[in-house]
Amino acid sequence: MSNIIEIKNLSKSYLNKKALNNLSLNIEKGKVVGILGPNGSGKTTLIKIITGILRESKGEILIDGKRPGVYTKSVVSYLPDRNFLYKWMSVQEAVNFYKDFYKDFDENKAYELLKFMKLEPSMKIDSLSKGMNEKLNLTLVLSRNAKVYVLDEPIAGVDPVARDQILDAIIENYNKESTMIITTHLVRDMENIFDDVVFLKEGVVEMMGNAETLREERGMQIDDLYKEIFG
Repeated sequence: MSNIIEIKNLSKSYLNKKALNNLSLNIEKGKVVGILGPNGSGKTTLIKIITGILRESKGEILIDGKRPGVYTKSVVSYLPDRNFLYKWMSVQEAVNFYKDFYKDFDENKAYELLKFMKLEPSMKIDSLSKGMNEKLNLTLVLSRNAKVYVLDEPIAGVDPVARDQILDAIIENYNKESTMIITTHLVRDMENIFDDVVFLKEGVVEMMGNAETLREERGMQIDDLYKEIFG
């Protein structure tokens, strides 16, 4: 299976602090990959480089064979870890915004997801709870026909009901031809949807591999392995 993302000797520094330190990593097409680690491990820096928001200090990253730029932004659909929509918008206006902005946006899929998430087009964003906002943001991101989906902490801080709906939406709407990268520290809730996992610690890959293989080899769940590595 070919690699959709190839990262070689990637480093990113902020003044005297290295957020990523000579990191090398390949991500295969058609996989759901968990990027796991506590705050400060380099997860967000890595995905911001993948999504083209940040530039690396050194090293190389290729997405679908191209360096981050206009093309890669057109094939990567990104869910940041905070609300990115204007508060004055309605849900319908948010859908229209995405439809105008992204050529690969599937409006019909968006309405199906809104119905599944129990969100009405007339709702105002400034009246939505954190969980509802997260569901709306995820709806928009998953409604693109992208090659790579990057979800940064998609279930952080939401209630259990919203969490279950978000996980169901991810599972039901994942396209096997695409790749999904999910960062999280809530490993227990999400580990069953990962094909592969990458443990990031202080900007380097501490461990990586197929999730099921790691369970068999280590005799423990991914959540327990996470606690062993970072505890």
